[in-house]
Amino acid sequence: MNRSLLISALLATFVLTACDNKPTVINAPAGPAGPAGAKGATGNEGVQGSQGKAGAKGETGTSGESTTVIVTPPAEPTK
Repeated sequence: MNRSLLISALLATFVLTACDNKPTVINAPAGPAGPAGAKGATGNEGVQGSQGKAGAKGETGTSGESTTVIVTPPAEPTK
């Protein structure tokens, strides 16, 4: 089983590398570019969008009774 798998892999490698297609190169004709075309027409003015209305302002929240800050000590270095 191992030899047949190895032989199949080698055979596939050789078959795929044998199909080395050469890229097609197309040479563009040498010469100066032609004259520029006519200028296009100017577009129409866009329509101004509508402005949304502002919503009602919410009530201010209440402040908490106290603030607790927990500071953890640094971890001990491993030895």
